[in-house]
Amino acid sequence: MAEKFLFRHTTASLAQLIGGKRAVVALVPIGSTEPHGPHLGLGTDVVISAAACLKAADMLEKRGALAALIAPSVSYGVTDCAEGFPGAVSIPASVVTAYVAAICDGLLSHGIRHVCLVNNHLEPAQDAAIRAVLAGREGKVSVACPLTRKWARTLTAEFKSGACHAGRYETSIVMAAAPELVDEAARRGLPAVPISLSEQLGAGVMTFGAMGMDAAYAGDPAAATVEEGVQSIARLADMVVGEVREALGLPPA
Repeated sequence: MAEKFLFRHTTASLAQLIGGKRAVVALVPIGSTEPHGPHLGLGTDVVISAAACLKAADMLEKRGALAALIAPSVSYGVTDCAEGFPGAVSIPASVVTAYVAAICDGLLSHGIRHVCLVNNHLEPAQDAAIRAVLAGREGKVSVACPLTRKWARTLTAEFKSGACHAGRYETSIVMAAAPELVDEAARRGLPAVPISLSEQLGAGVMTFGAMGMDAAYAGDPAAATVEEGVQSIARLADMVVGEVREALGLPPA
């Protein structure tokens, strides 16, 4: 199997891969820099996207027709909901769209067949900013994000409830993908915070503080498990593979 991380390639090895028999697909992990409770790091969304990309790349490779590359991550996004918490770094939506579009155009210009933007920072303005990249790039770029009903229904009950910011769902994934990034002593003592972000945002409540998320998390991180995290990563990888194959006109895997 060829080297799957773009940043580890030389220009010569990348040219050889692109010139080979298989079409090359680039997966771009996208997240944010924002608070995720007292137990997870500011880069949690990128960790989740990267874990999904890693498994999806293996799945795409094993099915033979495609070669998968994982591009360097985009670690900043629209993070207005976390306003007021240290570590929340928000980028204007127009800048996010322009920056990510330039990444896609650069990758495509070298002969990469398709770029999939794998976004797990689920703030609605972020989702819109990433999806805006698709304009004029249909078939060449896709977005894999679990906000769509098609993919959300495959995920956990907590995710579907909307009470899932640094809760059981996200914490389980980080425990499975990068356990060294979880403060276990803090996690085990956290009470559940049953605040649905989707309901709050739908009602026009736009910040964690206004929602009552005083510690910048919602859900039940103390109930997180590695086993659930492994299962959620697999479902997210299915989402990535599904979006790529659909965009390329390939049958479902």
